[in-house]
Amino acid sequence: MGAAQERGLTSKGPEGYVQRLDTMITEALLVGPELAENPFGSEPVSQWRDVRDEPPHPGTWPVRAEQERQRWDWTPLKSVGPLRFGMKPQDVAAALGEEPTTRHGRYPFGSPWEGQGQWILTEDRFDHVGVSAHYASGFSWPPALGAVTIDGRTGPQVEFAGIQLIGQTVTAVDTALTHHVEERDLGLVIGCGGDLGVDGLNMFVRSTRAGDLLVSGARFCQEE
Repeated sequence: MGAAQERGLTSKGPEGYVQRLDTMITEALLVGPELAENPFGSEPVSQWRDVRDEPPHPGTWPVRAEQERQRWDWTPLKSVGPLRFGMKPQDVAAALGEEPTTRHGRYPFGSPWEGQGQWILTEDRFDHVGVSAHYASGFSWPPALGAVTIDGRTGPQVEFAGIQLIGQTVTAVDTALTHHVEERDLGLVIGCGGDLGVDGLNMFVRSTRAGDLLVSGARFCQEE
């Protein structure tokens, strides 16, 4: 058994279009006997998502009050808060004032352009601040900060065009962003998970579970 973000149809147009909502609904994975003992560790399920990379269930889903959040500035494609794209992992930790809670990475694929080598860091999660740092790296290319995800439940507040991006209802932020781009004839980018962003800014509004509801978070990326 699991949970997923609910989606629904808008009333625009003859048939409407799918939009993400602010609620979680149950889902189920049904497997045959050969997968029953360890379904998430068996093929092909293990290729869909590695649950070992998921943070442990917190038991509760606290949402940090607005007045308790830090306020971060954002310069598109360059920096967010004290974090500048291109920083080394040790510089990221120093800027945030804490060591990573968890670290994720991978080993080289053994391809001609990567070869064989040591474990490559791809992500640091900082639970106290409420952010994750994502690193661009590769063969003979040390990890450098390429994106920052701000957790909707606990992360700092960031604004764009007067829109508070963090810790709000997802539908409210999606609606505000849509109105912003329509009024200015800008482009709207939709990510693979339905995350919305303004074309050219490399910022995507994400959803963070808070019990049976969801709140908005955001991912900020470098130009590449």
